[in-house]
Amino acid sequence: MAAVIDIPLAVAATAAPAATTRRALRFLTAGSVDDGKSTLIGRLLYDSRAILADQLDHLHARAAGQQRTAGDPGFDLSQLTDGLEAEREQGITIDVAYRYFATPARKFIIADAPGHEQYTRNMVTAAAGSDAAVVLVDVTKLDLAARPLRLLPQTRRHALLAHLLRVPSIVVAVNKLDAVADPGAAFRAVRGALQAFADEAGVAVAGIVPISALRGDNVTTPLAVPWYGGPSLLQLLEDLPATAERSHGDFTLPVQYVARQGLGTGKQPRVLWGRVAAGRVQVGDEVAVFPSGESARVAEVRRAGHAVGQAQAGQSAGVVLDRQLDVSRGDWLATPGGLQPTRRFAATLAWLDSETATPGRKYWLRHGNRWVQGQLVSVEHRLDIHTLQPTASHQLAANDIGEVVFELQQALPLAAYADNRVGGALIVVDPASHRTSGALLVRRTSEAR
Repeated sequence: MAAVIDIPLAVAATAAPAATTRRALRFLTAGSVDDGKSTLIGRLLYDSRAILADQLDHLHARAAGQQRTAGDPGFDLSQLTDGLEAEREQGITIDVAYRYFATPARKFIIADAPGHEQYTRNMVTAAAGSDAAVVLVDVTKLDLAARPLRLLPQTRRHALLAHLLRVPSIVVAVNKLDAVADPGAAFRAVRGALQAFADEAGVAVAGIVPISALRGDNVTTPLAVPWYGGPSLLQLLEDLPATAERSHGDFTLPVQYVARQGLGTGKQPRVLWGRVAAGRVQVGDEVAVFPSGESARVAEVRRAGHAVGQAQAGQSAGVVLDRQLDVSRGDWLATPGGLQPTRRFAATLAWLDSETATPGRKYWLRHGNRWVQGQLVSVEHRLDIHTLQPTASHQLAANDIGEVVFELQQALPLAAYADNRVGGALIVVDPASHRTSGALLVRRTSEAR
């Protein structure tokens, strides 16, 4: 059963280390439309003084003459992230906006993801590379008198997607508590509904915090109320762990670029560049090339143009082999025997296209840096967002999540997504429209028909 707590033990027991000793935390904000995601990010930027003076002057000038309330900085905080003209006109977030700020304890990279169902694919893109997700719940949109209290479908969908995409830490921020008569009772009711949902879905939640993004309550400064004794949202974020790359086990690296590059010796060896997906590689290691099966030893390892002793998961590196092999973009380097070619696999599919996913259709699939054709063999079932139960279905519509079976035209070195986020993830692209149609997360591989 997934545990949901107000304050992690790590927050209570230890103080935050200095920013220089902590990796920057990459997190996204998610939730339904108008839950206050952009306003929350604007509040974090404003309170951490991460706004340039000329940008601040411009926003104040645009808001001149408007009535201000307690905690109001004097302009619309959401405009700090809604950079597209269409976003400002419609008052919604369309694309993912990235912002940066730092506190004395840590640096942060924020992805402001859209809340509208039409742009769920943008949220998936942001979640794939995040260490944490902050899912917002607008308390004013809920029927607080209802028992059981029902969460919005998009709140549930975004929390499930973050969980399926293995975002390590999921935090829920209950927003707009300043707009209800009894914020304490409202928070307790919403927290109970969130705990029930998390337990049923198997989603481990790192914390549930009450906030008012507009007024700044409990965003950067702890809330002094009798009904909540936990940390502010920022305090919680400062203590969340960054994603730990799997540096143990077999080495794998998807080759992104092949170049001839010397180090001032006059020689121009072929350097195989990519980001290490798992394990580590060092000079002298034997590696195999997928799909050719040829093997060689590592003569050099390079990072940022310099020769180094080794590289590990999460680092971009160049590998020079001790003999010439036919290696190109889309190939993989790995520990011999570490990659198994697979043509048929079962996966969780988050469908993002307006055209339904129908068995028998062929799509382009991208795995690492290689493109192959694949066919959707079957849809096993669809996940009901409301009941969290599998539902019989033979197709998936936009924003559906389901279990499917795919068959590939060419074998790929797939791995279960639970074990390897790089080796177990594929992007589905419609061959006619070239739209990104879905995200595949491998559950198991099998050659059996």
